[in-house]
Amino acid sequence: MSETGIRLNKFISDSGFCSRREADAFIEAKQVRVNGKLADLGVRVVDGDHIKVKGKLLPNRPATVYLAYHKPMGVTCTTDPQDPSNIVDAVKYSQRIFPIGRLDKDSEGLILLTNDGDIVNKILRAGNAHDKEYVVRVDKAINGEFLRQMSQGVPILGTRTLPCQLRQLDNHEFVIILQQGLNRQIRRMCEYFGYQVQRLKRTRIMHLKLSGLKPGQWRLLSSQEIKTLQQAIASSQKTADASSAKAVRKTTNKDSNKPFKAKPDASKGRSDQAGKNPGGKQNGKQNGKHRAPKPSSSGGYKGKPSNRRTK
Repeated sequence: MSETGIRLNKFISDSGFCSRREADAFIEAKQVRVNGKLADLGVRVVDGDHIKVKGKLLPNRPATVYLAYHKPMGVTCTTDPQDPSNIVDAVKYSQRIFPIGRLDKDSEGLILLTNDGDIVNKILRAGNAHDKEYVVRVDKAINGEFLRQMSQGVPILGTRTLPCQLRQLDNHEFVIILQQGLNRQIRRMCEYFGYQVQRLKRTRIMHLKLSGLKPGQWRLLSSQEIKTLQQAIASSQKTADASSAKAVRKTTNKDSNKPFKAKPDASKGRSDQAGKNPGGKQNGKQNGKHRAPKPSSSGGYKGKPSNRRTK
């Protein structure tokens, strides 16, 4: 058989007939035929092959689908039909698909959807170092020191975020490029310095860009985009490895006690400190997982993040 296609046991499992292990047992018991011939373990099949298990013809494997979708605010990245804002109902695609990763309900921008379960972790795992780019607008003026400290990693959720790239667009807006995706990561990073995110938009995933799609619109990836995607993830890992284990570093007091002072916001006619809490109690303790930095006597901020991890 050709080395193209997928393994027979995976095809059988993907059809929903049984698990891969059970498929191997059927193959060993000579109860599986491919195009009328008894199959051996390790055989690969391609679209158009006829597979029978215990005399039952399995349906053809659906063609692999990749969609780029401009998720608007208010859509939830879940496939749960009980959630009226779920992304599957929002997209209304004819085949069963699911999102690769997520965007918060109150964020917008590019998200990929597919029926190819093999690529999900290859794209998402931090250890595979795939870029995701966002445009972020915050409630107060930013400056070079804010960008520098954000780029070096921020202690949140009991860990320290990976170093990342930032670029300032104007007094309140910047671009950030991440290679990981912790829960509400950008919002928590900004909150650590006393900022509130007003708008968050993802504009790029790897080589795939949002441009051309309005909120709520989607398109199929082109054959060239799919080819580039497959080449980019060819050496990526689907499971955690040493690189991803190193990606999230433990927070230390030395890392978290760096003072920071924000640039005065001229539009407000007064000076705002980055550690000042613009949202009152809301910016303090959040479900016991994160505590905003406290002001030091010098006017800077000493972060004291929680050491608790979330699951």
